[in-house]
Amino acid sequence: MTQFRPRPGCVMQAYRFALDPNAAQENALRSHCGAARAAYNWAVGWVTAVWWQRAAEQSYGVADEALTEWRSWSLPTLRKAFNAVKRTDPRFASWWEENSKEAYSTGLANASAAFDNYAASRRGTRRGTKMGAPRFKSKRKARLACRFTTGTMRVEADGRHVTLPRLGTLRCHERTGSLLRRIQSGTARILSATVRHERGRWFVSFQIEAQRDPTAPARPDMTVGIDLGVKALAVMADATGQTRAVPNPGHYDRARGRLRRASRVVSRRQGPDRRTGRKPSRRWEKANTARNNMHYRVANLREDALHKLTASVAAEYGTVVVEDLNVAGMPRNRRLARRVADAGFGEVRRQLTYKTGWYGSRLVVADRWFPSSKICSGCGAVKAKLPLHVRAYRCDTRGLRLDRDDNAARNLAALAARTTGTGVAGDQDTAPAVWKPRGADQRTHVTHTRHPAGAGRAGGATPPLTRRAETRDRPHAEARTLW
Repeated sequence: MTQFRPRPGCVMQAYRFALDPNAAQENALRSHCGAARAAYNWAVGWVTAVWWQRAAEQSYGVADEALTEWRSWSLPTLRKAFNAVKRTDPRFASWWEENSKEAYSTGLANASAAFDNYAASRRGTRRGTKMGAPRFKSKRKARLACRFTTGTMRVEADGRHVTLPRLGTLRCHERTGSLLRRIQSGTARILSATVRHERGRWFVSFQIEAQRDPTAPARPDMTVGIDLGVKALAVMADATGQTRAVPNPGHYDRARGRLRRASRVVSRRQGPDRRTGRKPSRRWEKANTARNNMHYRVANLREDALHKLTASVAAEYGTVVVEDLNVAGMPRNRRLARRVADAGFGEVRRQLTYKTGWYGSRLVVADRWFPSSKICSGCGAVKAKLPLHVRAYRCDTRGLRLDRDDNAARNLAALAARTTGTGVAGDQDTAPAVWKPRGADQRTHVTHTRHPAGAGRAGGATPPLTRRAETRDRPHAEARTLW
């Protein structure tokens, strides 16, 4: 399926509101989300049944030409097959008419996307970790969600209610005037609505196509480099050399004491037990709800702080330079895992990606192997090694001494002048070539096979003279020999 693209001068945006459904409406919401899960499981079983059938036939020695034909997992094919069996299949025949057709379309679309991602991962054309084949969703663990793309989707004129297909008019916990004004003025139109159950609450998210007038940042000619960290959430240095640090709020660390006490209370109550079928007591449910609300508050505080930070940066500077961090691999360091997860490095990059387009600024992403902390921001000398516990950078060539985060932010700000038109610093497929201070186009740390130690070398250790020559500062004009 082709991806929707907004019209020129328009952007995709989302508005989310908390719902306040009554008992009947909540049952209808759960029914729609359960229908989406049932349709997803049916699609997964319908497609994978042929896989197992072909494997069995091959084990019997059936020729390839006589094997059962593959079943396509495209969304039109899944819709056609599901509509043909929903009236006769005992799993759907008695209740499928109670829900909107969009509920079943949600599950089929999710199944089609899951198979596409699995196939792309098998071919090696999908970025990220390898994906396995789609599996059935459990009724106990599946996230309740349903998406509407057709039918009546509107925000009522009173600013407190929304209307969705088959669900009717639902009350909202908060006012919807921010979206209502844009719709009434003709600058936005609703494309889809998604209902979701999160942390004991129902939410509706409206995806809209909104007109956005071109704007310019407050300082269009100014470049800022942002170095994300744990002690300070962001250290920002502009092209003039001025540096300022945004302290890390540490919302989770500040709430750890309260969360520890709340978890202790939950553990002392009679909770559910699936092995014996024991149901939780009301005191356990009350304590568990209180603990979940604490986690919810921490997540909201983190989200609010990151949105304020990224919006202020995108609205002020004309060019923003950030690093391409391996956020998924950082939690492997058990000493920093909690603080890295609490900081939200990946969310900062994601928000800057679309907010720079809103405010008319430019986002430059430094190459993942760009040594921003190892380069001297004064002379350009490069250190071969700079351990993480060394928090101050000291240049052996000019004697410059400053905080390593400040030094990295200055190097990122200076990198914007050497970027190509792709917006990625260090892109190898563009001309002119980008200066790479380490003299390498890829990661230079390679683990070699361990060899037996020679005479006079305990365990194959590196001689002292070699170590001294490796760790000295290297001017940027000096080429580095790797092999």
